[in-house]
Amino acid sequence: MSHSPPAAPSPSPWRRPMFARPADEQHRTATMLELFFDLCFVTAVAQAASAFEHELAQGRIGHGVLGYAMVFFAIWWAWMNFTWFASAYDTDDVPYRLLTLVQIVGALVLAAGASEALQHEDFTVITWGYVIMRLAMVTQWLRAARSDPERRRTCLRYAVGIFVVQVGWVVRLALPDDIGVATFAVLVVAEIAVPVVAERSATTSWHPHHIAERYGLFTLIVLGESITAATGAVHAALDSDAALGDLATLVIGGILTVFALWWLYFAKSVHHRLTSLRAALLWGYGHYLVFASAAAVGAGLAVNVALATGHGHLSDRAAAATYTVPVALFVALVWLLHHYAGGLPRGADALHPLAVVAVLAATFAPSPILVTGILTALLIAATLVLATRNAAQTATPEGDARGAAQTPGP
Repeated sequence: MSHSPPAAPSPSPWRRPMFARPADEQHRTATMLELFFDLCFVTAVAQAASAFEHELAQGRIGHGVLGYAMVFFAIWWAWMNFTWFASAYDTDDVPYRLLTLVQIVGALVLAAGASEALQHEDFTVITWGYVIMRLAMVTQWLRAARSDPERRRTCLRYAVGIFVVQVGWVVRLALPDDIGVATFAVLVVAEIAVPVVAERSATTSWHPHHIAERYGLFTLIVLGESITAATGAVHAALDSDAALGDLATLVIGGILTVFALWWLYFAKSVHHRLTSLRAALLWGYGHYLVFASAAAVGAGLAVNVALATGHGHLSDRAAAATYTVPVALFVALVWLLHHYAGGLPRGADALHPLAVVAVLAATFAPSPILVTGILTALLIAATLVLATRNAAQTATPEGDARGAAQTPGP
């Protein structure tokens, strides 16, 4: 049982003890600072997605996918670490706000270097932006270590671990380019290992509802960025001589797809399922591909719009795959995360994998974007039918008796 005192309001906003916030705190929601943080952070997402779209449109698919995966790791990991720290130690005093603003500056620097890193493998700017964000987190963890004696060892492990890995990122800039991918992989493993090692001493008091809400809000922002990117591509296409019929199928399919992805992600509430560190880490780490695929959907749609206007360098099937693959990946990842959280109706375990296969097969359809939109919309409809049928079965006397027989007694 935690003995840390609650984070009581202080008469002075300048400096407050960074006590751990209770994990069962009532009405724990995202703050205005966190929302501002997300809004600024999505700039980096937009830059990464735009550079990824450029690589795909030029036919450098392998190079683009690798660069996108590397750049997006920096975005996702910095965002996730701030989110989990804020869930446990958001004191909202002046030092906390200033350090958060420093992290935002780092995110903007990272965004400025995203294109060079992805397209030209120049990670100088993006590395310094990332290091700025992470060193600000080191200071936050040191503040927490000073105020929270029960979790001091955990906080210090975070601070030391993050600092050591940042030294590694800076050193990597001086290493030969031919080992760049290998050193990147080693440092990624080191970054991911820091929370696993640090939390062994004592678990930080993250708030399940707050965590679920923060991930949901960022998913909304990333999906919104896909809509923005696609809208810009369609606007450019309207200024060209592209056939309106071809553009209409792209627009309708893209809208149906994004609406369905939103519906799919928010189909079930998961905060009551995040009851252990293992469940929370699975949920948090799994969102790397959720966020990355959501942003890639907009890039894939833009690639297909460019192809329709005669500006693409890909074949029809390759261009279709830039859209169908990230959509299928998003559906698969959200299904797996909800599956392990136990939040899907019976029958969904067969329905979602079939939908993933169908979306991938849509790559070879005559109008792959439109077909993908229809398939994802049908997935939502089928999920609703299953949920309604399961609810009706549970409401019958036989269902009630069956549920009572399966429920263990006190």
